[in-house]
Amino acid sequence: MSGLLALLDDVAAIAKVAASSVDDIAAAASKAGAKAAGVVIDDAAVTPKYVHGFSADRELPIIWRISLGSLKNKLIVLLPGLLALDYFAEWAISPLLMLGGAYLCFEGAEKVVHAMAPHADKTVETDFDTRDPAHLEEEKVAGAIKTDFILSAEIMTIALATIESPSFWMQAITLAVVGAFITVAVYGAVALIVKMDDVGLHLAATGGTGAGRALGRGLVLAMPKLMAFLSTVGTAAMLWVGGNIVIHGLEVTHLWSWPYDTINDFAKAAAQAIGTAQGFVTWVVTAGLDGVFGLILGVMLIPAATRVVGPIWARLVPGR
Repeated sequence: MSGLLALLDDVAAIAKVAASSVDDIAAAASKAGAKAAGVVIDDAAVTPKYVHGFSADRELPIIWRISLGSLKNKLIVLLPGLLALDYFAEWAISPLLMLGGAYLCFEGAEKVVHAMAPHADKTVETDFDTRDPAHLEEEKVAGAIKTDFILSAEIMTIALATIESPSFWMQAITLAVVGAFITVAVYGAVALIVKMDDVGLHLAATGGTGAGRALGRGLVLAMPKLMAFLSTVGTAAMLWVGGNIVIHGLEVTHLWSWPYDTINDFAKAAAQAIGTAQGFVTWVVTAGLDGVFGLILGVMLIPAATRVVGPIWARLVPGR
């Protein structure tokens, strides 16, 4: 009997440790997710543009494919990769993030150039070729997953830097929880956004009250404007996040701290000059100047990316 009681005491002690570990993981995941909130918003803003122009029955399948690609990016590639880099070659994380930031700058700048001069570059025009809807869907999904990889890398890196745990496995589990939760939150929100017009049509047709039918019609009329707005926000987010990653990387690696210091000083001066909501003003000025830097860098990268890197990549990976 005493042996059974001792065993029960051991089981209870193990259960308490497990419960404490779950609480620690939840707390760390919440803190890490909050730190990465800015990039999460960017990710949610970027994604809806990838279903723009497709029939309603293809919207959710496309989002589902992108969300699965995002989950694979985070859990299969980035999670073990970042943990290995953090352990064996911590110095390599910043340069890799800078490459990713440069790619975001290029993609955002490419969209701006296309909007301003639709026929300025044949390579850009090819990206928007809609003659084969199935081929276009494949390219859109592949492009969305590539863009998500960069944003996911930033999210996971921010989360990794935030997690404070002496245990490798606790760190790994927390990072996995953050990655999975953010993926579900982002693409769940995106699915709601892109299907809101269908909800509006249903309300407009079957609403039991005049107010309900009016709400439905309002949703239908508002959604094209919202999608256009999100597409614009998504492009701006690419430039802002990409520029911020590159600028911060240049400062951290001590390659060129002038952009970081100049933007930081200018943002502080602007906040002090205005005097109110200084934190918000600092953020707005910093984000705006990061975006300008990202646009300039992206425009500079377009010729090399489309005429050198792109053709080489097409030869190395046929069909992409």
